[in-house]
Amino acid sequence: MLGKTISEIEVSQASNKGFWLLLGDEELFVSYDEFPWFKKATMEQISSIEWPTPDHLYWPLMDIDLSVESIRNPGKFPLVSRQIN
Repeated sequence: MLGKTISEIEVSQASNKGFWLLLGDEELFVSYDEFPWFKKATMEQISSIEWPTPDHLYWPLMDIDLSVESIRNPGKFPLVSRQIN
């Protein structure tokens, strides 16, 4: 079963540095430095968010999936990319 909300989720504030997520009774900051995919996103795209499981967030308008743990501890999940030839 996909897309069933397990609790309340809300984007509470946004700035030029990132945005705050309220996940139930927990508040987390999503930094654009740590999560650059959101930097050019609109508020509509950022605010359209699903919380299908306790450790899974999904932004359908951007097709972005993130682990809640990666927001809590971004240092444990370094961004890695490589050029494909």
